[in-house]
Amino acid sequence: MNTWLIILTGVLVTSACSIVGCFLVLRRMAMIGDAISHSVLPGIVIAFLLSGTRDSVWMMFGAAAVGLLSVFLIQLFHQGGVQSDASIGVVFTSLFSVGVILVSVFARNVDLDLDCVLYGEIAYVPWNTLELFGADIGPKAIWTVGIALLLSMLVIGLFYKQFKLCAFDPGLAAAVGVPVALFHYVLMGLVSVTTVASFESVGAILVVGMLVVPPLTAYLLTDRLSVMIGLSVVCGAVSAIGGYYVASWLDASITASMISVAGLLLALAFLFSPSHGVVMRKWKQRRELRELHMQDAASV
Repeated sequence: MNTWLIILTGVLVTSACSIVGCFLVLRRMAMIGDAISHSVLPGIVIAFLLSGTRDSVWMMFGAAAVGLLSVFLIQLFHQGGVQSDASIGVVFTSLFSVGVILVSVFARNVDLDLDCVLYGEIAYVPWNTLELFGADIGPKAIWTVGIALLLSMLVIGLFYKQFKLCAFDPGLAAAVGVPVALFHYVLMGLVSVTTVASFESVGAILVVGMLVVPPLTAYLLTDRLSVMIGLSVVCGAVSAIGGYYVASWLDASITASMISVAGLLLALAFLFSPSHGVVMRKWKQRRELRELHMQDAASV
């Protein structure tokens, strides 16, 4: 039973991250997840100071609020003329530093260190349950990540054409009347919610890998966005399931094993993708040269 709950949590996390991650990869904003995962630290500390408890609900609200703030600041700096990568670096390092200062000054005697914030342990998911009206309704991580996944599916499903147009051609989207800025913030809001919801189960750092690696693998395998999203979810699920059994075999970290399996799938796609694979391109080039030589020999 515990094995099934751990694998289910991993599949939910990779699916939620993969869906929004596809749009981040297409918009060349893959590292925005890294920025959000680090910049939410002050929100977590402030939520603890205001509530006086380490209850994850308050932590999630605080982290989500600061995550959205970080997205707003990144966009503000970018619109002001700062390069996108530079604005991401400035915002997340500044907010993360503020969070570290808040921890060291106001919460030094509380178990609210970097291990609590940046590293998760998916193996503890079955025992961290949620109660509703006194009844145990299952692991908290499954509920939080599941809600984040449903929210992303609902929003992207309703406005798929708008998100697609904004991802491929923002100029055309603006010309036909699509509010590009609004959909940018909606997407960043979904990324923020997904990142924060995944904190407890896999940790903030490993969320970054799940936001980037499965979507990038799917990107190498297809040129259609709908297929890319589906393949990304499948790659994420395979990574979660395979990573769990690899971790059991090696007696290693489960989440790290999941990312490692995802990295292996990416390497295979990079080498053997029918359209973008290095090996396949070399094979096609040799075949074309062989056919060209045969044609030259026939003409002689």
